[in-house]
Amino acid sequence: MGLKALYNGVIKFNNVRVPKENVVLAEGKGMRVALNTLNIGRLTLPAICVGASKECLRTMRQWTATRSQWGQAIGKHQALADKLARMAADTYAMEAMVELCAGLVDKKNCDIRVESAMAKMWGTEAYWTIVDNSMQMKGGRAYETDESKEQRGEERDGIERMFRDARINLIFEGSSEIMRLILAREALDPHLKIAGDVVNSKLPWSKRIKAAVRAGLHYAWWYPKQWIPTYHPNKHSRYVRNTSKKLARTLFHSMIRYGPGLDKQQLLLGRLTEIGTELFVMMCALLKSEYSGDDNEKELVDAIVRNGQFKIKEKFAAIRSNNDKQNYKLGRKVLDGDYKKIERVVA
Repeated sequence: MGLKALYNGVIKFNNVRVPKENVVLAEGKGMRVALNTLNIGRLTLPAICVGASKECLRTMRQWTATRSQWGQAIGKHQALADKLARMAADTYAMEAMVELCAGLVDKKNCDIRVESAMAKMWGTEAYWTIVDNSMQMKGGRAYETDESKEQRGEERDGIERMFRDARINLIFEGSSEIMRLILAREALDPHLKIAGDVVNSKLPWSKRIKAAVRAGLHYAWWYPKQWIPTYHPNKHSRYVRNTSKKLARTLFHSMIRYGPGLDKQQLLLGRLTEIGTELFVMMCALLKSEYSGDDNEKELVDAIVRNGQFKIKEKFAAIRSNNDKQNYKLGRKVLDGDYKKIERVVA
């Protein structure tokens, strides 16, 4: 569909032998090498998305400033001004995330599994929205290929090609769905190490009881801390810290409610990881703004935090009230072919 310069091929290894001195890391550790490589590779995608988003922002700013309808530049109309604002805020946030993650990589000794997954998921989805809005804002002229525009004397803008190329970012190096599952696993892992044996029905009761005592002692001091508000002079930092505690409580409550079956609640876990990612995005933007010292960037950070707060509020609400069970039942019926009739084309 896109990436026309990328060659596709199938590689087959027949009777390949690797000398001992050429083995990377150690025999049997190939998966670890592959996963570590993915952590770095995942950062290349949001980095690419930063550059592409900046090009979309520049192109759309110029277009909406010079194209007029109803007596004024179309960028002054509320609907398009809102898109421009979100485009600028998301591009800034995306760049802040990439810069922070790249800095962690340069330190050589940081585990960036969580950060790279967040950056990959949020950055590629944000860029897809940006390029989709760019297509919408410029309309038919953006849908038209550059070759076609050139033939009738108009300048190239690259939007049509960028639109095609952008879609793959949500798929390769781990799809958005896989990123959510990875982040959910990372969030659950500390709790499973503490309380996993309690719900493991394969263990003898003696071990489960001992595990329950240890877990009870741990959560006796951990859980109350999640209710104590944190003070910070910066209101945005204060929001991130206190909402992080609310997120921790919600995850804990979900563990109690669903027990070992929590890993099957993919939509619930997805919402929790999206909340955590929005908080991470906010902190990255805050740190970037504080480091630069540019007062103009504070307005961008304000927009990033406010937009994120609305998303987080919706996600928390959806945890309590949703249509997940009903949609799952319907989806299974569709899978079983109960609704084949709606696939038919009536002549």
